[in-house]
Amino acid sequence: MAGQDATVTAVRAVLTRLCKRAGLSPQRLRSTEIDVTPLLELYVIRRQAQLAGTGPAAAVPAVVRDLARQLPPEHRLIVDVGLSLGLLRDDAPAGIEPRRLYAPDLGKRREYLSAHWPQLLRAAGAETTDAPPTTRQLRSKLEFEAFTALARRLTTASGYASVLTLPPLTGAVPDRHTGTITVIGDAVLDNICSVDHFPEPDDPATGTFGDRPGGKGLNRAVAAARLGLRVRLIAAVGDDDRGRRILDHLRAEGVETDLVRVVPGAATPVAVVLVTSSGERRDIACPNERVRLTPDDLRTPDARHALAGSDAVLLTFEPPSAVVEDALDLVAREPRPRLLVQPVPSTAGPQRFYRRFDAIDYLIGTRGELDALAPLAQPDEVSADGDPGLARRRADIELARRLRILGARTVCLVEKFAASVHSDDLELEIGRFPAALQDSPGAPAAFVAALAHRIVTRDHRADADDFVWATAAMAATQSTGAVSGAMPTVADVDRMVNLAGPAADTEAL
Repeated sequence: MAGQDATVTAVRAVLTRLCKRAGLSPQRLRSTEIDVTPLLELYVIRRQAQLAGTGPAAAVPAVVRDLARQLPPEHRLIVDVGLSLGLLRDDAPAGIEPRRLYAPDLGKRREYLSAHWPQLLRAAGAETTDAPPTTRQLRSKLEFEAFTALARRLTTASGYASVLTLPPLTGAVPDRHTGTITVIGDAVLDNICSVDHFPEPDDPATGTFGDRPGGKGLNRAVAAARLGLRVRLIAAVGDDDRGRRILDHLRAEGVETDLVRVVPGAATPVAVVLVTSSGERRDIACPNERVRLTPDDLRTPDARHALAGSDAVLLTFEPPSAVVEDALDLVAREPRPRLLVQPVPSTAGPQRFYRRFDAIDYLIGTRGELDALAPLAQPDEVSADGDPGLARRRADIELARRLRILGARTVCLVEKFAASVHSDDLELEIGRFPAALQDSPGAPAAFVAALAHRIVTRDHRADADDFVWATAAMAATQSTGAVSGAMPTVADVDRMVNLAGPAADTEAL
């Protein structure tokens, strides 16, 4: 908390000094003698600059305006006029002259604000108005309070909590359509225990603990957003602090949250994640049946519009089976987006989905996850003359064949930074990318998001290069901590591909 308070103080000092003269502008930020580093280094500013393809100075005005709009009316009005943000420029109330309200001189702006306080405060949305403040009161107490509130929002939005409502990914990839993704899954709070090994009855583990927003739906949404896609998440959270923290985290990462339902009076679910130093994990779900998606969540006009307007849909098996069935039905209608399905966690009675498998363009999972979808009545024996590698490949081909018979167009077996791909025109083995860890909790989310990125930005059916790129994305998630925080950018994945080179062997089967 002390660190955050120091940042608030530093950011407030920058903002109040920027009020002088004509106020806030990219030109002022680039030429001022004021040390604006505390403002430019905020995560929310750097994130918006990255998404918009600009420098931090150019990103500041849009972010500050957006956060200023969310302040209480009195604070909003004071920072608007102080920084000359122009929030009322295009919709000024009768009798107000914008050129005087946003005059080049701060003293003149204060005088005009004081003289027209009641009507301006009403225009800012206040139901009642207090006595007009004097310029001295503005200059001292009121501006201090207003800019503290703005600095606190900027600072809060730079951690795991954000209140941004900026169009999240405008210009993320200049001069190229980035594509729109809708993710259907869960959003929970992960309690992450990083341990030296998985505990045994007589061998307790030691480690560290932290909690972070997570869930398979959330992680995939963040992974896709990090790659420059426009992302919407369909999920549910409670109306508690955990739920608000999750929503703030999603917004900070550029994920749209209009389709995340907030359940009144309910607690947001948590999960316990044990992660070893090599990257292996074990999950313990602690669900709240009240905070789950229902078929009605997919049938709202907004949800149906989002699904129909998406370039791709990412679906996990976290929601109840009835929701998964409805999602498969809705996505199958023409014109339809590409559908990428990860059947995690495994569900009882997967046979109920078989008649809908022809809606699946890419079915992605580990060998265990995919085998649980279509288990053999009797275990098959695959002889390969004592060669375990060849035996495994033959088993993979047989497993993929069973799933493709059910209707899945492409089957991807992904595990420990390697992949095996099977479709009508592609049989591909992608060797393990070199990595310090044996596995990574974020690898599955990174793979599906990266594959979706390549499909929608290149507007084609995935080829060998696309699957190699998606496999590299798994190896780029070298972390045993916060899963969504380890999701790579396009540059991170490109670097992994370039560094790995021939080490990641690609072989047509």
